[in-house]
Amino acid sequence: MLNLSNIKKGKTKKKRRVGRGNSSGAGTYSGRGQKGQRSRSGGKGGLKLKGLKETVSKLPKSRGFTSPNEKLNVINLADLEKKYKDGESISLIGIKVLGQGEIKKKLTVKAAAFSKSAEEAIINAGGKITKIK
Repeated sequence: MLNLSNIKKGKTKKKRRVGRGNSSGAGTYSGRGQKGQRSRSGGKGGLKLKGLKETVSKLPKSRGFTSPNEKLNVINLADLEKKYKDGESISLIGIKVLGQGEIKKKLTVKAAAFSKSAEEAIINAGGKITKIK
C-alpha cells in the first residue's frame, strides 16, 4: 500500500547561485551580459514589446482571397460507365462531371456542373443532363 511514509523522494535539481563572486563561475555579470535593461534588476519583466511581437508573429495571416463558391468534387465519364447500369437515373450533389473516358449507356444525370465534353458525350449516348444548384 502506498503511504506518505514509503514514497521515494524524487530527484531535485540544485539551484544555481549566481552573483557570488568570480570563483563560483557565475560572478561579475552573473549571466546577464553587460549593460542594458535586461542586465538590471526587474528588467526581464519590463520588456513587454518582445512578447507582443512574438504573439503577433504566431497568429495566422488573414490575407488573400476566399471564394464564396464551393469547390466541387469531380467524377469522370469512365467512372459513370463502370458504376451505373443502362437507363439509370443518377443524382450527383456537389459534383462536377468531367469528360474523360467514353460512355455508351443511356443515363439521366443530375449534377452541379458538367464540362462541355461531358455534356456532349452524355447527350450523344442518348442520355439526359440536368444541372442542380
